[in-house]
Amino acid sequence: MDESRSGQTGRQDAARSGQEPLHPQDPYGTPPYGGPGPWAPAPPVQHPAMPTPPAGVRLPAHTAHTTPPHGTPAPHGTPGHGTPAHGTPAHGTPGHGTPTHGVAASGTSSHGTPTPDVPPHDPGGTGHTAAWPTPSGHAPATPPHGGPHGGAPSGPGGGRYDPWAVPAPPPGGEVRIVEVVPRRRLIVVGALLVALLAGCVGGAVGMYVERTGGLVGVKLPQADPESPERPADSVAGIASATLPGVVTLHVRGAGAQGTGTGFVLDDRGHILTNHHVVSPAARGGRIVVTFNSGERVNGRLVGGDGGYDLAVVKVDGVSGLRPLPLGNSDSVRVGDPVVAIGAPFDLAGTVTTGIISAKERPITAGGRGADTDVSYVNALQTDAPINPGNSGGPLVDTKGRVIGVNSAIRSGRGAEDGQAGSVGLGFAIPVNQAKRVAEELINTGSATHPVIGVSVDMTDRSEDGARVGGGDDDRPGVVPGGPADKAGIRDGDLITAVDGARVRNGEELIVRIRSHRPGDKLELTVERNGKERKVTVTLGTAGRE
Repeated sequence: MDESRSGQTGRQDAARSGQEPLHPQDPYGTPPYGGPGPWAPAPPVQHPAMPTPPAGVRLPAHTAHTTPPHGTPAPHGTPGHGTPAHGTPAHGTPGHGTPTHGVAASGTSSHGTPTPDVPPHDPGGTGHTAAWPTPSGHAPATPPHGGPHGGAPSGPGGGRYDPWAVPAPPPGGEVRIVEVVPRRRLIVVGALLVALLAGCVGGAVGMYVERTGGLVGVKLPQADPESPERPADSVAGIASATLPGVVTLHVRGAGAQGTGTGFVLDDRGHILTNHHVVSPAARGGRIVVTFNSGERVNGRLVGGDGGYDLAVVKVDGVSGLRPLPLGNSDSVRVGDPVVAIGAPFDLAGTVTTGIISAKERPITAGGRGADTDVSYVNALQTDAPINPGNSGGPLVDTKGRVIGVNSAIRSGRGAEDGQAGSVGLGFAIPVNQAKRVAEELINTGSATHPVIGVSVDMTDRSEDGARVGGGDDDRPGVVPGGPADKAGIRDGDLITAVDGARVRNGEELIVRIRSHRPGDKLELTVERNGKERKVTVTLGTAGRE
């Protein structure tokens, strides 16, 4: 240390004495104590007051802080680091009026040129410098060249240099920070847009496919056209052959109206139906006949019989009539297939099928009104659906022949209005009986009833048989000279069978007798005083009504 000081002192003395120094001045030599040197300490690192600009942000070129290359002269008026100011002795004690350590006086350069004010040195080493002298009314000036120790130059705004600070805008202008979108971000956004578009298109296509079943029109498989011809014994064949001979009847009169069915008997226009269908027209009513072809004509009542529940209607001036062939009800067997055709609930041309469920089923129908008769029918029972409106329609066999006239059904409970549907219990008048009655109605206008000449007790519910006599009127139990009287039947006898068929009451006895013609012979089983005997009776005629 002492040697260094002595060397410096010697150079200063030589300078003052005008002698040439023994060695040239070393620019990298140790400056005088307290003077600035080339290795001035760097300013302390400060944290950025603002966030670092995003990658890709371009900063203005004039605001970038770059270090000049080595050897570049400092701006005028700014002393270099470690270099004494112009006019300042390099060594030795500063002259009179000259600041120590080669620094020019405040406000004046060594040549008399005004220089920036330099704040006083911090003698205490506290790290703070005195305020810059400023004109009145202005904020204190900041040192233009670094901090208190002659370090790096200060940053914009007069503070310490902040490498993280946002560059100051150029004078008179405004810095626009343009964000450059990275290429990767563009790719991601594009991919998302493509995926969104694909999802929309896929959803639309899926909805269309769900509604229409495919991208093309739906074409369902279908069988090739076949011949309309059907076997004659099939249901379709039977219906095709029978329907042209079936008609629908609309009847109005006597404050009542109704709908029923009928079928053509001959080419003269005679139509057979039930008596209860046309009874409203018996006293001047109107009957409208509708054929299967849709042709409508007026009909007139030829005759009817309430006891058999049969009637004949005639139409005139109709050509192309299709009479239905008649079968033989005696040849029918239980289990034979049958087809019923009619207009249930005014639905013309309805075809149903079934079988013969039973034969010779004694039933009674009608008699509910004051002017209606009770019908006694030894009926054919079928499970082919028969409903209101089917009455009077044909019941045909597999050959299309009429074997019965649909007349009655057994309905469930609560069917008091007569409009209940079928429960599989339908009844038809055997065609053999219908044929005889129809012939009589056409030929004479009325029908005859076979009788045996007895009256029976209709109130007896013992189910043991038909009791002769016991009526409430004054008529005798056995008509004198009648068929029963001639066969030896007496009042009080119990008739238990007809031709071997069991009879349980008076209604069944009447049904059995009316299923035959007048003049037929019947074998009756009669019980008297606990003894049975068989007698033969020839049926008589009750007369024409």
